[in-house]
Amino acid sequence: MQYSVSVRTLCEFTAKRGDLDLRFTPSPTALEGMAGHQHVTGRRGAGYETEIGLRGEFGPLVVRGRADGYDPALRRLEEIKTRRGDLSRQPANHRALHWAQAKIYGWLLCQARGLAELDLALVYFDLGTQEETTFVETHSAQALRAFFEARCTEFLAWAEQELAHRNGRDRALAALAFPHQAFRAGQRELAEAVYRGAAGGRCVLAQAPTGIGKTIATTFAMLKAAPSQGLDKVFYLTAKSTGRRMALDAAARLQEGGFAPRLRVLELTARDKACEHPDKACHGESCPLARGFYDRLPAARADGLARGFMDAAALRQVARRHAVCPYYLAQEQARWADLVVGDYNYWFDGSAMLYTMTAGNEWRVGVLADEAHNLVERARAMYSASLGQAALQPARESSAGDVRKALDKVQRSWSSVRKAQAQGEGPLQALPAPFVTALRKAVAAIETQLAQAAPGAADTALQQAYFDMLGFLRLADSFGSHSVLEVTQEPVRGRRAATTVRIQNLIPAPFLKPRFAAARTVTLFSATLNPPRYAMDMLGMPENTAWTDVASPFRPEQLQVRAVRGISTRYPDRQGSAAPIAALIAEQFAAQPGNYLAFFSSFDYLELVVAEFRRSHPDIPTWTQVRGMNEGQRSDFIARFVPGGAGVGFAVLGGSFGEGIDLRGDRLVGAFVATLGLPQVNPRNEQLKARLEAAFGAGYDYTYLYPGLQKVVQAAGRVIRTHEDRGIVYLIDDRFQRPAVRDLLPSWWQVTPVWRAGRSAGSCEPRAA
Repeated sequence: MQYSVSVRTLCEFTAKRGDLDLRFTPSPTALEGMAGHQHVTGRRGAGYETEIGLRGEFGPLVVRGRADGYDPALRRLEEIKTRRGDLSRQPANHRALHWAQAKIYGWLLCQARGLAELDLALVYFDLGTQEETTFVETHSAQALRAFFEARCTEFLAWAEQELAHRNGRDRALAALAFPHQAFRAGQRELAEAVYRGAAGGRCVLAQAPTGIGKTIATTFAMLKAAPSQGLDKVFYLTAKSTGRRMALDAAARLQEGGFAPRLRVLELTARDKACEHPDKACHGESCPLARGFYDRLPAARADGLARGFMDAAALRQVARRHAVCPYYLAQEQARWADLVVGDYNYWFDGSAMLYTMTAGNEWRVGVLADEAHNLVERARAMYSASLGQAALQPARESSAGDVRKALDKVQRSWSSVRKAQAQGEGPLQALPAPFVTALRKAVAAIETQLAQAAPGAADTALQQAYFDMLGFLRLADSFGSHSVLEVTQEPVRGRRAATTVRIQNLIPAPFLKPRFAAARTVTLFSATLNPPRYAMDMLGMPENTAWTDVASPFRPEQLQVRAVRGISTRYPDRQGSAAPIAALIAEQFAAQPGNYLAFFSSFDYLELVVAEFRRSHPDIPTWTQVRGMNEGQRSDFIARFVPGGAGVGFAVLGGSFGEGIDLRGDRLVGAFVATLGLPQVNPRNEQLKARLEAAFGAGYDYTYLYPGLQKVVQAAGRVIRTHEDRGIVYLIDDRFQRPAVRDLLPSWWQVTPVWRAGRSAGSCEPRAA
């Protein structure tokens, strides 16, 4: 069996030494790098070859890659690197890595064309000055072969270990048995849908009820498919940390029970949570874990992989033992892990690490995305950006020279934004050219200054302004009908109002389509994905995506669902609804004491009803979700739901406690959902409605109805978690009687209308069910 490795990976593994150094270097974007390469190669004469595919073997190793350029007349192979700033400040280990890549390509070319000698050139192209700096060395084919074989020999032991691991892993996964005595109702159907998706190379959209064990079913199925479908890796992506924990628990169950003992599992966590020295910069002169990082990495890498299970705690232990940065150790381990668990952004974001690695290494991957009803809003945030006039002011005040002049031009160019906004009818349709030009020039000026600054001396405000403008410009380059421009004015004391422009993504589909195409299969699953067309349209899923709707394993008699007629939770009616809602909660509590959750559409509405409830029923224990709760406070809120307890927790629909929490048995006996969960009617949502109506012919449903009802069903799903659970849910609003709303509720619910006196929009008369 052969082991395939890219030239880049081979060189990084065997030739990268020294410090981890993440001091500011204005690295080109992928598009800028491609443009820079094309600019350099376009200067070359006739007969110059580009993107030469090369391949070589060494024992079981297959080394492959594409050399940047070759001039047959000069017999010169070029390795082209785009960059900005003073080349003399380039770390020595970067230059050594570039030479290693050039030498590997050099041997592969000599071998392919029978060359006895070759000139190798490192060509550094400065994107700012458009100038080339070239370093040339002449090497014999024999010397290049020796270098190639030395690198391969160094990597060979690792490759053989990886081949042995892959063979053993695939044998174990092929024989993998479900880690419980039997599937729960619905689990087998869900697992089969995931497996068929992998086998057919299709994406899957799966709706499955809360509480059936979706995590273990989907993980088991994707891993089971890995050997037959040649999957290199499985990525399990979540919206929240609770989802990561459930995935890691499922993986631990597979390993601890001996079901998949060879599996390497890795948890990816955010940089701010993984960092051991948040007060230090990421380079060897500041952080001891960055100093000599690549020298100590091989031992840390081997130690971590030998453990097999690398959640955040285990990875931190390994990192401390070898004195390396745990965050960047995790990024290295992602290259060799079998199952990687992390946030959505690692695959779906514009600079997603796992997506980039997959493309660069040509991995064959299976992707699982849990609680996928969250993905539309998360993706919108990933592809939106704001730029504020006031936010750029500190950088302008601290700068001088060319940078100050460039930022002054940006300051003046805001007037073109205000003018365009004032002259247009409705929202701004395009960014004014003078504004975009001023931003580009400011970014270039800041890049030049920061690249020339002494190590560690870069101005923090200037760096922040640079990244803000750069991120904004990248989205401006791809601006289209999928996004809108929002212009706001903010008062500034003693000054003219400051302008802020936001590129707000409305339809993530154009950005996410390449993510679905890059994987062998992607399964999105949740308890609330109905109707499937909404998710497919909004996320850009392939037309051949398979849809499966798993029947609920729960019996209707387990959950009483009561739709309350006569109370309106519409915004104008909320003040009058507080007393009847408080009375309803108290009456249910008196009839059946226990733990309840009451959900409201906003903190303001929650606080209104809580105040009324506490005034009218001070004897009933209450606890409330508050704005900006940290992890400890959220844990304390959940801890109040003890077995046999009695009280009412008040929470916001769609927040931390509306999904992803598991309160089994009598830890939770009922829920009150005092809203349809419809997003607010505001200019952004009305613009979204118009855009979605034009794109899909379903503006109101896609903007308001479907997202709102998803949150309602998620919240109600907290009540019934197992076959033994019993409970009650009150859906409080007269609109729950409407057929269009009832059709989106779970089919196994038997909804009973009940009448409560309250304020209804326009009329207190009950409506027909």
